[in-house]
Amino acid sequence: LVSWVALVSVQRALAYKDFSMPAAKDAKTYSAHDGHPTEQVTVGAEPYETSQESAVFSLHLLEQGFLPVFVVVTNDGDQPVALAAMKAQLITAKRSKIPPASADDINRRLAHPSASASRTSPLPFPKKAKGGLSGKQIQEIQNAQFAAKAVEPHATQAGFLFFDISGIDNPLPGSNLYLTGLQDAKGNDLMFFEISLRPTHSIPAP
Repeated sequence: LVSWVALVSVQRALAYKDFSMPAAKDAKTYSAHDGHPTEQVTVGAEPYETSQESAVFSLHLLEQGFLPVFVVVTNDGDQPVALAAMKAQLITAKRSKIPPASADDINRRLAHPSASASRTSPLPFPKKAKGGLSGKQIQEIQNAQFAAKAVEPHATQAGFLFFDISGIDNPLPGSNLYLTGLQDAKGNDLMFFEISLRPTHSIPAP
């Protein structure tokens, strides 16, 4: 009995652990990245398309139709790069353009699952019972979201963007992450970034 109680306590502690942002590496080290040598800025992206990767969250986001994408921006220049006006889109192979979802968007999906009931899930996940996010879960999403307003010289910033992929079959093959609105220290827009997102776990090893 004591062992069972201890096991339950450990499971509860793990279920409610605080969110910890994955450590960000230099954006050039990610297999999916787009670099601008002249502007000395690189953006990397890592889709969290497996249950193991999504275990970083207490929420089962993939089961709810949301794809977390870890976005990393590295500035190798000597001047800061502004991100306050940055805009992102997930562009699928069929040219569907999906903006990032907010914590409120995710909460509404969980609180009102019937809103997307007529849409086909990309994977055969079980349906979840009606109920919104707890305050702690909303805080988790907000803490995970990409929120940096600038990247200092020779530094890296990172965070997650969440994309609503419900109703889209095989959303990753042929898809691209498209970023605009990054600006140099003088307020000039950098060239757009277009990052090909490939489901690396589905590619057989050579």
